[in-house]
Amino acid sequence: MNTSLPDVQLFLRPGVVELSWGHPDLDLLPVEGLSRAAQLALERDGPSALSYGAEQGPGTLIEQLCARLGHLEGASPPPEQMMITGGVSQALDMLCTVLTHPGDVVLVESPTYHLALRVLRDHGLELVPVPTDDQGLRVDALEDVLASLHRQGRRARLLYVVPTFNNPTGATLELQRRQALVALVRRARTAGSPGLLLLEDDVYHELWYDAPPPPSLYSLAQAGPVIRLGSFSKVLAPGLRLGWMLADPQVVQRCTGSGMLDSGGGVNHFTAHVVAAFVELGLLDQLVETLRATYRQRRDVLLAALSDHLPKRCTWKRPGGGFFVWLRLPPGVDTTALLPVAESTGMSYVPGARFCTDGGGERYCRLAFTLVSPQELEEGARRLGTALRVYQT
Repeated sequence: MNTSLPDVQLFLRPGVVELSWGHPDLDLLPVEGLSRAAQLALERDGPSALSYGAEQGPGTLIEQLCARLGHLEGASPPPEQMMITGGVSQALDMLCTVLTHPGDVVLVESPTYHLALRVLRDHGLELVPVPTDDQGLRVDALEDVLASLHRQGRRARLLYVVPTFNNPTGATLELQRRQALVALVRRARTAGSPGLLLLEDDVYHELWYDAPPPPSLYSLAQAGPVIRLGSFSKVLAPGLRLGWMLADPQVVQRCTGSGMLDSGGGVNHFTAHVVAAFVELGLLDQLVETLRATYRQRRDVLLAALSDHLPKRCTWKRPGGGFFVWLRLPPGVDTTALLPVAESTGMSYVPGARFCTDGGGERYCRLAFTLVSPQELEEGARRLGTALRVYQT
């Protein structure tokens, strides 16, 4: 049956090197492995995998995830702190629903993940930016923002951060700064902001290319003021729409007690059974190793191509993992204005202004290196160099 409706969110234009999409390479999605996992889930779990699921998520996957985190990170969280979600976006939306009210102040890094900003704005929240640098969130700046809010008789309800291989900057918060951040949030909760919670978007934690990242903020805080959000979108397949949340049991209980889950049970219940089988078969660890090797090569190809084809006044920091390179262009270049010129040469990116709530980012753009081939990355950098020359003449 023919239809004009699209099957996927991804839209690739013929002749355009798309460095804007933060998507995995379609050829790396484990179709055969997930087929095996689905067969195992149906054979073993049968009708229970197709029924309404437990609000917290199926116990099999929760136990596997807790054990896997223990193997990877040295400590297994207790199951009562784990909840299966429909990915990070659904978890963020759910947390805003149960933890905030319209008009509440939410602190966000600047720059930060632009689509998370959309979710937060959907709830009528007031977004207050916190400056960052090459090492991520500036804890000293956060302290100043909290003090300013306190003087106004106001308090922040949430702080949203992507501390590991940040989207869009690729920066990773070092251990000392992580410890200082957790300590500051704890002090803020006991000094007049008892409701402040730190939301740690940690979807790229396993996708490191040079060395493993520091411990998660959640592990440093031992739950309490930190909620950690993870996803299978980056390390398995985004179409699963499956992720997980680690939080204080009281937060988990508030989420599982929501009307939506009371009505329909756990989200993506069958998918969760399939992922549990995928993990049990040992396929997830194999896939993560493949992704690391492939994306490491593509990162290196893009960085080399930028050096070859862009003016010397362009700068960037080598990301230790994740999906993105955060490119700073020469003075006088506005990447929003440059974009149509770049697209006319046959390449695309996301302008930096989309990631900032404070009017910054004009000289920056985000380049994604995971979706396209090494040859296309080389060509995309060449076309960007051409676009810059046209723009500046």
